[in-house]
Amino acid sequence: MDSVRTEVKALEGEMGSSDFWSDQETAKKVSKRAADLRSEVGRWEGFLKEISDLKDVATLADSDPSTSSGQGDLRDEIDASLKKMEERFAKMEFAVLFSSPYDASNAIMSIHAGSGGTEAQDWTEMLFRMYMKFAAAKEFELEALDESRADVGLKSITFRVSGRHAYGYLKSEHGVHRLVRISPFDAEKMRHTTFALVEVVPELEELPDIKIDDKDLRIDTFMSGGKGGQSVNTTYSAVRIVHIPTNITVSVQNERSQKQNRETAMKILMAKLVRKQEEARRAQESSLRGDYQSAEWGNQIRSYVLHPYKLVKDHRTEYETSDAEGVLDGALEPFMEAYLRMELSHSDRLAQANKE
Repeated sequence: MDSVRTEVKALEGEMGSSDFWSDQETAKKVSKRAADLRSEVGRWEGFLKEISDLKDVATLADSDPSTSSGQGDLRDEIDASLKKMEERFAKMEFAVLFSSPYDASNAIMSIHAGSGGTEAQDWTEMLFRMYMKFAAAKEFELEALDESRADVGLKSITFRVSGRHAYGYLKSEHGVHRLVRISPFDAEKMRHTTFALVEVVPELEELPDIKIDDKDLRIDTFMSGGKGGQSVNTTYSAVRIVHIPTNITVSVQNERSQKQNRETAMKILMAKLVRKQEEARRAQESSLRGDYQSAEWGNQIRSYVLHPYKLVKDHRTEYETSDAEGVLDGALEPFMEAYLRMELSHSDRLAQANKE
């Protein structure tokens, strides 16, 4: 908490300067950051005071003979309060796990169907529904930015999830997701295995200092397409940007104008380039540990088995549950918490190795 209080004090000093509002966009971000941190400090201070008060009540109950007649009831009340505080602490501790630079940001997600036609496209739509359910439960906003529909399901979809720590939660979903089930599209009712690739990047409020030559970009415009391939409008407002050296491709069609689509596409492209650089750095740092995996098709991060038994298992953290329906209905927090704890543990080990 001391580091948070120090940051709040620094931000308040910045907000107190005479020219603070000369750049209103920056001023709003600083003000919001300060308000969020004050709220966090307030929550922890209030929680610590409640612990202190409960401790005083427990001490009084143990030491004051006058409370002995009703001590059983009082002890039950103390135990009930303690249980509620343990539940609150678990939720507050979860928030502390958001320690990476972009964890507080919105998330931009893309889901791409693997090979397998209708089965893979249906799996892509199932995953999108799972993230919609998760976002609704967290009271996050979800907005589709680009989609390519099939007769059944989705070939691909890109969407924005907006809310505090949206990226911190959802970054654990980056990778290949594997489904095993009896396919409803197979007349012989055979078991099928199919895959979808989920990409997650933070929505960058400011573009990073990455130099991109114009010759390295190919920018196409086309008509926005709705469900079934119908045109949303008659202007070429949709934008596709290809970064030629990396072959990273971003399409956006659901903003209100070509200019907005292009700006959003560039932000997503920049975020993907930042992630690519970060993955290269992590791969280099992790080479000694041998535990790094990129989000390639051969590296599944999670399996969802619906037949012959029900099990969802994360192959990075080993966390698993038999409640497959619950997971597909958006119950993802246990997987996310396990991932964040693993990430924090890796960071601690790396920091210790660097000291040695």
